[in-house]
This record gives sequence, C-alpha cells and structure tokens, in this order.
Amino acid sequence: MVNIRSHSKVLLDGPGRAPARAMLKAVGFTDADMRKPLIGIANTWIEVMPCNSHLRHLAERVKAGVRAAGGTPIEFNTIAVSDGISMGTEGMKASLISREVIADSIELVARGHLFDGLVALSGCDKTIPGTVMALLRLNLPGLMLYGGSIAPGRFRGKDVTIQDVFEGVGACAAGKITERDLHELESCACPGPGACGGQFTANTMAMAIEVLGLSPMGSASVPATDPLKDDVAFEAGQLVMKILRRDLRPRRIVTRKALENAISAVAATGGSTNAVLHLLAIAREAGVPLAIDDFDRISRKTPLLADLKPWGRFVATDLYRAGGIALVAKRLAQAKRLHSSALTITGRNIGEEAKRANETAGQDVVRPVKRPLKSSGGLVILRGNLAPEGCVVKITGHEPTKFTGTARVFDSEEAAFRAVQQRRITRGDVVVVRYEGPKGGPGMREMLGVTAAIVGQGLGESVALVTDGRFSGATRGLMAGHVAPEAAVGGPIALLRNGDHITFHVAARRLDAALSAAELARRRAAWKPPAPRYKTGVMAKYAQLVSSASEGAVTGLPLERKQKRQSAVRSS
Repeated sequence: MVNIRSHSKVLLDGPGRAPARAMLKAVGFTDADMRKPLIGIANTWIEVMPCNSHLRHLAERVKAGVRAAGGTPIEFNTIAVSDGISMGTEGMKASLISREVIADSIELVARGHLFDGLVALSGCDKTIPGTVMALLRLNLPGLMLYGGSIAPGRFRGKDVTIQDVFEGVGACAAGKITERDLHELESCACPGPGACGGQFTANTMAMAIEVLGLSPMGSASVPATDPLKDDVAFEAGQLVMKILRRDLRPRRIVTRKALENAISAVAATGGSTNAVLHLLAIAREAGVPLAIDDFDRISRKTPLLADLKPWGRFVATDLYRAGGIALVAKRLAQAKRLHSSALTITGRNIGEEAKRANETAGQDVVRPVKRPLKSSGGLVILRGNLAPEGCVVKITGHEPTKFTGTARVFDSEEAAFRAVQQRRITRGDVVVVRYEGPKGGPGMREMLGVTAAIVGQGLGESVALVTDGRFSGATRGLMAGHVAPEAAVGGPIALLRNGDHITFHVAARRLDAALSAAELARRRAAWKPPAPRYKTGVMAKYAQLVSSASEGAVTGLPLERKQKRQSAVRSS
C-alpha cells in the first residue's frame, strides 16, 4: 500500500509536532484537514499581465477538486515576468532568469512544508518550464495545469494578436499606418485573460508539456475564458489525488521517448524556438540525455502540419475548435512520429490519448499527414564558423533557405532597434545583435521588437538576423538565435565587424562568416571581454552560474553540468 502522507506525517503527526499544527490552525486548517495528504498548489498568478491574471480563480477550482478527492490543498505563489510587456527594455533580461527563480521557489516551498503532492499553475512563457522543472526536481506526484490562451482581438474585421501590435510598430515607423491606427490596434489586440494567442512560446510549451505527458490531455487547449476551464481545473485537483494514490511520479513520465514526442509536437506546429532551451532544461532536471542536435534530427523527419500564427492563418482558439492538442498527437501517430507507448499523467499512454481525439469536420487548422504544409518540421539547428555549438532557426517555408548578406553589427538590442526604426537597415543586410546571450545580457533577451519592426517595414524576406539572444515565439523571418558560444565568452559572433559577409545555408545546416580561421584567430587575439553589466544581485549571480544556450541556459553548478555532459556521452 502506498502511504499517501509519507511527507506530511513527518510535519504534522505526534505530540512533538503540536507547534506546527497550532500555526496551521491559525490560518484556518482543522484537525481533519491535517489528517489528509497536503497538496501544494503552486500558483504563478500576477496582476501585471493577462497570461496569468485569472489563475487565482483557477486555483480555487483546483483546490475544490483536491478537497473533493480527499486531500488538503495549500496554495502558495511564485513570481512571473511578462515577456510581452518587458520586451525591448532592460526588464526583458529578467524573463529567462525568472524560469530558474520559479523552479527554485516552488522547490523550496514544497521541501520546506513537506507536501505530499503538487499541482502547478502556469501561464506566460517561463512559468511553464519553470513549474515543470520544479516538479521534476521534487519528483512528487504532481502535474502542471496551463491557464489557457487568450481569445484573438478584432481589428477592422480581422482577428489580431499581440504579434500584430509589434509588427504595427514597424509599419508605423515606415509610414504604412498612422499612430492613430496603431493606438486603435493596441486597444483591441488583447481582449482579456490568457496567454498570447498564436503558436508563440506559451502555447508551444503548453502543447509540448501535454504531449510530454505532465499535463492531462485536453487541458491546455481549453481557452482561458471558456467556461469549461473551471471543470478542467477541478478535474486537475481530483487527478493529483489519483496519481498520489498510484504513486505516479514525474520522472517516470519524462523519459527520452516522451521528450522526443514533445519535440515532434513543436516541429509539427511551427512552434517557438524557445522550446529548444526549455526542453533541454527539462531533460536535465529529469536526468535524461538530450542534445541540441536531437531537435534537428527529429524535426527533419516530422511534417509541418498545423497552420498557426506567427507565420500561418490560425490561432490557439482555432486549434481548440478543430480538435485541440489531442488532434496534433493523433496526426503524429498517423505519421509514425509518436512513441505511442509513452506514459502520461492520466495513467493512459500517449497513443491512447491520441486515439481519443475528436476532430471537427471540415477543419483546416491541422492538415492530414498526406497533405502537410511542409515535409519537415520548423526547427533547424545550424552550425558553422559563427556557431560552433549551434544556433536555432525556425523554418516554415516562407523564408529563404540560402541567404548571403552584409553584417550590420550592434552590441545591444536597443542599438539594433534604433537602427531599424530610423530606416538604416536595408535589403541584403544581416543584423547582428550580440552580447545578449545568457551571460552577456545577462538573461538572453528576446528580439521581438527588432524582428517585428523589420517585418513591419516589409523587409522580412530580404533582411536576416543573427543573435546570441533569443526570439519570441511570435518572431518570423530568417532569424538565427541562441548562437553559441555567445559573445560574452568570446564566441565567434563577438569577432564580427560591419561589412563582413554572412551566409545562411539551411540545407547544409551552416551559418558562416566569410572569414578564414587565421583572420578569426587574429581578431580573437585582440578581443577583450566586456565588464559585467551587473555586479551584484540576481543578475550577477545568474551570469556567474548560467551555462551555454546549447545546454539550455541552466544554472546548475559547473561540476554538475560537466558530469551531466559526460553521462550523456556515455549513454549515447
């Protein structure tokens, strides 16, 4: 028999634990409550953004489900940083760092209070991997519940998302729309609660975690404001009690096959390049070997099936009406790109979940396997003399696959954005934004402001971008991010100069500067590392501990990371 109070009994049982019980009684818990399993409800609610603003309400429904199933829920909060709001400012450096703080804080609260199980609520981008990383560290029976997508806004008769507002900034600078038009657009693009509506990072990661198996199938697709979301939350509370009684733990679910399923789902839907960083970090917490090149290998064999923004026609609510994430899993199974035997949090395997998909007749959001949008997926890993450890490109069929241009080099996102807004970037340029990597930023900012402004000015197919920073899931165009090694540690991107010629060759999986090894060595000898941008506080601590983007930009101790790499090599 499983002892479903194996942790909380240590905290609460016996005469010696009377002080702990007294303090819990002060906040309303009864003797009966304390005889039941304690289930932590990790909430990423925050008032600053729509993505997570409704999670207080959802948490109440989860707690009701836990109580109905015989447990005692204890809610606690952690942080969240809005990518969409902080984008293009110094505040965006906090975004990726918040992933580590979210994981750390959930781990600390759960360890400190000896919870028996855990439900983690997520919304905006970094809250999803952060909560999942914590689940894997703790390895308590638990699951992640996504708050759901925002509904699309309506602007002059068409659906719009936050992507349209970012691109509107570039269009306004180019004189294509007026400031009044832009204000009208910003006022209707985000009509209420929920995470950004396209297959941007939040929806990409929510799909990945559902296909990975740590969210119940059918839960993530339900939009934030759909009345059914309350039922989904209640059922999540009941489910955590079922898996507690069965002793089903996250590390049993997050296997190599499950991670490959998640990568296939991202590739098949043209998902965010951030999935590379986050799934690498999740694999590390699970102790499963996974490398950046695995994404390219899987993506090559996975057809692009979902016609979703930022490059396609539809948004997440359209996918929900078409059949949801289960339909994507069903298509992957039909394409023989799904390890159907992988276990999920419901106790059923992913193949069984995929068979339960209910496809809406006549839908055109998710294509049949025999009629894909593209024969291979959207994630591509390039290497070359500019990216010896690799970089990430999203290819959806709308971008040139071979491009040579002239480097326009900037040492910060702000400098690059000013150049774009001032119309100093022209056809044939390769915009290089460096010293924005995990250490150099620190925090590896997303470049959506720059990329959206380029697209908004009509240069999306004639200008490329290379950065050691990241891209938003809303980014489109020929953009190479996560370039590693990054500039701050002397990576080749630090050695580029204005006027250098840079070539993307997607088919050959190459990103190269037309510079000889001797010239790169000469420039490296003259290069000096910049002074740290932060000398104290969380930013400085992160910069000292963070690994390369090619390893997921994780913050484990260097010796621990070395041991993980050695273990991965032995296992491959």
